[in-house]
Amino acid sequence: RPGGCMARAEPPAASFERRVLRSAAEHHYLRVRLELPDGVARPTVAQFKQLVVSALRELHGEVGAALPVDVLTYEEKTLSAILRVISSGLVKLWSALTLLGFYQNRRCAFRVLQTSPFLLALAGNSRELVL
Repeated sequence: RPGGCMARAEPPAASFERRVLRSAAEHHYLRVRLELPDGVARPTVAQFKQLVVSALRELHGEVGAALPVDVLTYEEKTLSAILRVISSGLVKLWSALTLLGFYQNRRCAFRVLQTSPFLLALAGNSRELVL
């Protein structure tokens, strides 16, 4: 071999491309629970929907209040509901619910328990699974 040892070719540097994919789902679903102090009258489904709309209006104005939100299920006993919102309005709805602090002049809080672009994903919660 002339010139000593043969130089090894270096492998080409790995290149990475970051891709961010937005969900193609038309709607997002949220499982929420309203926490109220004892002694406060529990809202009916109509009052619950009005509370969601008023939370949107309080944070995002009339444009936010016009966001199409559907209450798919509501359990008055547990104050739990499944809400459907168009995907582009998910952040508006979530923020409005999180920042709502009063119902009938009493402290309250919305807890977002689950969210998914697929309704079936909210059908079961592995955290509540009893074996």
